[in-house]
Amino acid sequence: MVRVCCDDVVSDPTVVLTHVVCLLPDWATGYGPVFEDQPVDTIYPEESPEAKITMSCRARAHPPATYRWRLNSTDIDLDGDNHFTLVGGNLVISDPIKNKHVGRYACVASNDYGALVSREATVQFGYLDFFSSEEREAVYVKEGQGAVLLCAPPPHYPDELSFRWILNEFPIFIPLDKRRFVSQTTGNLYISKVDSSDSGNYSCFVSSPSIAKSLLVFPLKYPADIKVKFPDTSALVGQNITLECFALGNPIPQIRWRKMDGELPSNHEVSMAGAHLHLYNVQYEDEGTYECEALNSKGKDRHRARVSVEAFPEWTESISSTERDISSDYTMSCVASGKPKPHIRWLKDSYQYEKHNLTFSGLTFEDSGMYQCIAENRHGVIYANAELRVIACPPTFEHNPVRRNLAAKNGRVVIECRPKAAPKPSLSWSKGTELLFNSTRVFIWEDGSLEILNVTRADEGQYTCFAENDRGKANSTGYLSITEATKITLAPSNTDVKVGESTSMQCAASHDSTLDITFVWTLDGRAIDFDREGSHFERNPSGGSSGELLIKNAHLNHAGRYTCTAQTPVDNVTAAADLVVRGPPGPSGGVRVDDIKEKSVRLTWSRGTDNHSPISRYTVQFRDFFSQEDWRDATTSPADVEGNAETATVLDLFPWTEYEFRVIATNTLGTGEPSNVFSSPVPVVAPSDIGGGGGTSRELTIKWTPVQPQYYYGRNFGYIIAFKPKNDLEWMKVTVADPQARHYVHKDPSIPPSTEFLVKVKAFNIKGEGPYSLTAVIYSAQDVPSEVPVSVEAKALSASEAIVWWLPVTQHAVDGYQIRFWRNAEDSEASSQKVVVSSRENQTKLENMKPGSQYLIEVRAFNAAGFGPPSQHVQIHTKKAPPSRPPKIIGKKLKGTSVNIAWEHVEPLANESTIDGYKVLYRQAGYSTGVLYTTDKRFIDLPIHKKGDYVVEVRAHSKGGDGAVAQIRISGNTSIAPNKGTMQLFRSGSLL
Repeated sequence: MVRVCCDDVVSDPTVVLTHVVCLLPDWATGYGPVFEDQPVDTIYPEESPEAKITMSCRARAHPPATYRWRLNSTDIDLDGDNHFTLVGGNLVISDPIKNKHVGRYACVASNDYGALVSREATVQFGYLDFFSSEEREAVYVKEGQGAVLLCAPPPHYPDELSFRWILNEFPIFIPLDKRRFVSQTTGNLYISKVDSSDSGNYSCFVSSPSIAKSLLVFPLKYPADIKVKFPDTSALVGQNITLECFALGNPIPQIRWRKMDGELPSNHEVSMAGAHLHLYNVQYEDEGTYECEALNSKGKDRHRARVSVEAFPEWTESISSTERDISSDYTMSCVASGKPKPHIRWLKDSYQYEKHNLTFSGLTFEDSGMYQCIAENRHGVIYANAELRVIACPPTFEHNPVRRNLAAKNGRVVIECRPKAAPKPSLSWSKGTELLFNSTRVFIWEDGSLEILNVTRADEGQYTCFAENDRGKANSTGYLSITEATKITLAPSNTDVKVGESTSMQCAASHDSTLDITFVWTLDGRAIDFDREGSHFERNPSGGSSGELLIKNAHLNHAGRYTCTAQTPVDNVTAAADLVVRGPPGPSGGVRVDDIKEKSVRLTWSRGTDNHSPISRYTVQFRDFFSQEDWRDATTSPADVEGNAETATVLDLFPWTEYEFRVIATNTLGTGEPSNVFSSPVPVVAPSDIGGGGGTSRELTIKWTPVQPQYYYGRNFGYIIAFKPKNDLEWMKVTVADPQARHYVHKDPSIPPSTEFLVKVKAFNIKGEGPYSLTAVIYSAQDVPSEVPVSVEAKALSASEAIVWWLPVTQHAVDGYQIRFWRNAEDSEASSQKVVVSSRENQTKLENMKPGSQYLIEVRAFNAAGFGPPSQHVQIHTKKAPPSRPPKIIGKKLKGTSVNIAWEHVEPLANESTIDGYKVLYRQAGYSTGVLYTTDKRFIDLPIHKKGDYVVEVRAHSKGGDGAVAQIRISGNTSIAPNKGTMQLFRSGSLL
């Protein structure tokens, strides 16, 4: 489709009029289709009472779009098939037939500007057939054994079914618990340990939520399988998945989950007594091997399978609608992420585009149209749609003429020149009849704008912008008027006032008489709101060139920096001054008692703000706490407390009397607010962080954080500890007289291990006892583990690493395991290394071992009471050392958008491991992580990135580990280079 301006039809005799669309000034109101509603995957129940399927399609377009549909990439003949009806853009399929109407549907919307194809959506027929009528035999199980009942669901689509089981009567469903489990994959019912109450008739109830259909079958008991195992599973990023694992056994097994190559994801949840592991919002880092472990006192079993995480395609770089000048260069770029890596293809006007690289060197009218970029992998398809409009028009200022401009004398002005033109026109300026060129004051910007600095009256006049391209010429003229610059003639000056007084801030300015002027006031950068703060701020009512600010009944918070801004539509100027508000002092802070005697106390405090007038003295006041009499001035030492003091001793108090104290500051402007009140010589602060537990067998260890000395409030300070077993009624109490004490150990041979105790602690002094702390729960010490870890095995992984695993001990009072290892030829006590793991682990990695050495390994359980007996020693031999010499990089060569790195083969020394291959880490400079490649070749092709420096690290790897590394740096950039009259985009890289 050719799109030109009206003038081109007359001036260009080569244009074929039957293919010309003449675009008037409002041509830009038209646009190609933009989808607002697209078809979605649909499952049609075979027994649906509504015998039709509706596939949605709606597009916004001007002129309005017309629609057609495709089934399996073939256009549907709407006139020749009475099953299909077009309603608006929607496709209605009446009386659907399974073998005829199943498939992939797509909608095509088109108008004069081009065509778009929607995303594909599938139509499938959903069904749930009846169970087999074949009779099932009864199942006989001894009490205490495990059993499994098979559901054997009938043929169905889609795969998503839910299963429940009924015992004897409908609709009473069997509750699921630690003993009974229903697999939502197979529908089978598993009973880990059968008892007499399980006898009866069992029914499997299956439902298909997609087609809202349920069926019931009455199978009897079946021979038992031993377990449910989750298979290798693939999930998409963001999905939720559930792994199932269930074991038969007596005693009923306990199920544990772990991820073999790291911690279980933080977004996991275990349910159904361990039978379900749910992974929510799965991410790439959740990929790995997962293990289900079932344990009871008779043994254990494990099952492992891999979870792979892939991703739906997602745009990282997409296309958007654009207008481009004829003969210009343009590149359409689409980049998508996903796993597997998406394949990208292009459509133009709904048909496959013959070009693979959408780089246009010299656009033509035939390049106009609707383009679609489609990225797809096995998980789905995404579309990016855009209209490319190639235009050619002579310059015109019809919609954007050069406008009249105002500029203040000695200021700066920019006059814009933005004609509509294609190709891009060349632009020039004149003032009157004088052509303008770049100088120290005059600049013509790349976009055509004219900038003039330090304007004067001589710059006033008419300015004309000239635009020209190969289609024609045009110009537009605007007038520049120079006004007088605005100047502050009366600036505000620094002022200070007392609280409650009023003052004013002067501000006046001269300005061009043809312009309006306004004055804006700010206080510390915040604009003054005269409507809300009218009781304290007022403008000079005379207005005009005066912006005087009146400040009434000043408060302390009105102090600060005041800024006056005089502004006109052309320019603005500012001036500022400070206002100081003086007043009585603020309250003193942190009043406390440092020393309490029978008839005196020593008070200390911190100075408050003096509000710009020095504090001359302090007054200490007190009152009897019990009588609550009026505050009285205290007798102090010194008698007159000067303004620079922060302590005083209050005299003539009565013994054993509780008082409250406060301090008041005074300056020449008055007496300030009283300080906070200090009262109660009895402790008011309780010890914190109550805890404890652990320790040696038959002990109860109680810990706390001591009270700080400033809160003792008197002599003879100490703590009272109260504790009792959880179910006892009477508290035991112990006094600790040391004010710095942090713990107390209660020894009692009759205390059972790991007994739950309630504990609380309070402070006391000579005047009395303070409040108790919050009650904490702690446990008495455990017994040292007596069980030896068994089935300890180990395997060397490399020259410096090994893995060791064992069967966990069955005792509950175990905090973890200590693994000790040492070289066979060395003293075990002097040279051994130790690793500690939690009780949830039954394997760990050993590191920092020496190459080619024989090691002995032992494992022992521990808890807070100490270490249990060691296991039998296991012996391993570490691998030879990895290659000590780095690969020698011998080649670096550019290959289009990639760089080829080559290196020499590394020959291991006699005491080094044989080379298995090479690892290449490609990372951005300054980062420690990147993309890791493995190869058995001695070269690799790596992509060159557009921006930033990248580092390539090459090392040999072997059974002994990774060898020494060789590095090389790559810099990436993007360039445009001419080639035989065309413009092609290519990437170049430099190797450093």
